[in-house]
Amino acid sequence: MEKSDSFYDESVYENDVVAKAAFESFGIRYLYPWQRMVIANILEAFEFKDCEEDDFDSFCKGRQIVLLPTGAGKSLCFQIPALLLDGPTLVIYPLLALMADQQRRMQEGNLKSVMFRGGMSKEDYDLNFKKIQDGAKIIIANPEVLQNPKLIEDLKSVGIVHITIDEAHCVSEWGDSFRPAYLGLGDVIKKLDAPLITAFTATASGGVLERVSQILFDGMAHVVRSESDRANIHYFVRRAAAKKKEALFLAKTELKPMIIFCGTRDKCEDMAQELNVFFGKRIAKFYHAGLEKCEKDEVEKWFYNSKDGILCATCAYGMGVDKKDIKTVVHLETPKTAEAYIQEAGRGGRDGSIAKAFLIWSLEDSLLFGKYSDDSREASMRNFAETNDCRRQVLLDALGGEKAYCEGCDLCLKLKKSKADWERTYMLVKKQKNFYSEESLNEKIMFLMNKKARDFSDVNIWTHTDVSEIFSQLLDSKKIVKNNFLWRNRLRIADIKKAINKIVY
Repeated sequence: MEKSDSFYDESVYENDVVAKAAFESFGIRYLYPWQRMVIANILEAFEFKDCEEDDFDSFCKGRQIVLLPTGAGKSLCFQIPALLLDGPTLVIYPLLALMADQQRRMQEGNLKSVMFRGGMSKEDYDLNFKKIQDGAKIIIANPEVLQNPKLIEDLKSVGIVHITIDEAHCVSEWGDSFRPAYLGLGDVIKKLDAPLITAFTATASGGVLERVSQILFDGMAHVVRSESDRANIHYFVRRAAAKKKEALFLAKTELKPMIIFCGTRDKCEDMAQELNVFFGKRIAKFYHAGLEKCEKDEVEKWFYNSKDGILCATCAYGMGVDKKDIKTVVHLETPKTAEAYIQEAGRGGRDGSIAKAFLIWSLEDSLLFGKYSDDSREASMRNFAETNDCRRQVLLDALGGEKAYCEGCDLCLKLKKSKADWERTYMLVKKQKNFYSEESLNEKIMFLMNKKARDFSDVNIWTHTDVSEIFSQLLDSKKIVKNNFLWRNRLRIADIKKAINKIVY
């Protein structure tokens, strides 16, 4: 954002160094109250950094866990102090792509930074430290590269004053599984002995918050928490066994730009291909961790500039994405936790406009998530999908958040629940028990589904594979069965006496 001469008045910032730094470096004319609070805590704690811990109340403010919703401007909360603090700030990111993207944005704001990553040459390594000595304010790294003892010793020598951990929920989410380096961040923090430590995240339940606090702060941290709710995101659940076909319908009927989150790389590519075949043009591209860097850069640039594109992505595209005008987020597969779902659904509406988040929920999902205990973190997603109350409140409860007034979910909007594809199949079997074989049912359902699809399409989009998904999920959930005797291999509902006209999940 360029400065406006008519707006910029030096006297306005005479006694407000924070506002002056925000405007002159980033063109930001207004900071939200939560940003102000976090920045003030950092600067105040730095002022008292040489005091004994028991001598001042501000000590804990130098050890913060900050929970702000996606799109709330967390980066400014450490970038602005970095401009004002006497010494460099170390920022720890989870993903290489996010590190590169953040460095690009810092450069645009005239905030000098360096990046440490695996496989660096000695020349680049030494050049980074030369830049730090020459006044680079931000040092960018990931947990893995900070396991290098030499790097830690060299970083200690430059006098780091502030350590920031972005997307701090990854400490809990990934530390015990495929990113053990996250569990070592507590030792890294102790070795660097920086007076200020701040962990940022958009989503954290009580259990995750406690785990992050223990690993990074030995259980002693000041928590700054804004309202967790993003009121401009409206939540919807669509029930379907053949999920790709439901996603095609949403791609046809909902606003774009759109992200469709897929569980695997193969599903990601397959969904993009189906969209392009269906719409007859290159409307969709895919993005996952298996792409080369140049391929990722090309897709990111395309989607960033697109007004009607659809990106089919794994979770590799998520944290730190800066596209603000995404109107619709669709989840083909269900994330394991409410934190993960909120993080990804929060890619929508970052410009403050209304965005819709659709979760496509199947019988298979219900069976899978039904295996988790009611008090587990995973159970929150089944509660979200199958509640009869407010979906928004289920998510907020999972985070230990506030009560919210909701006019932004399908249940609170009192939208009529559409009949799921498996319900149509079930009703056919119920009405004509012992009539259909698997093959004849497949043909019947495919005919009916394609007839319905032609209301918005000129082609038959349903295939035998799609219908087989519905059939297998009905069998697995024991809602229909095959006869073994007189009507051998003919289909009936599982319990005729208990069968009901409307089946729920």
